[in-house]
Amino acid sequence: MDINGIREALQRRPFEPFSIRLADSRKLPVPHPEFVAVGPRRIIVVAEDNSWSVVEPIIIVSLDYEGNSSPSEDKPIDSNSD
Repeated sequence: MDINGIREALQRRPFEPFSIRLADSRKLPVPHPEFVAVGPRRIIVVAEDNSWSVVEPIIIVSLDYEGNSSPSEDKPIDSNSD
């Protein structure tokens, strides 16, 4: 995934919580934008228990939104489809 796709998800207003799905099938929840730090080539995702993961955008499969979004908005964002 392009790192700009992550930036866009974090800047959505109103913010919608999402999960980052990785190639190894792990999901990293992002309940608030402050749980993610975006660098030039990597992101850091902090969990609610204060553990953290450094993630290379290339291993991100999708951003999955949950909750009150409409079905058309509930589709994962995948910027690999350029």
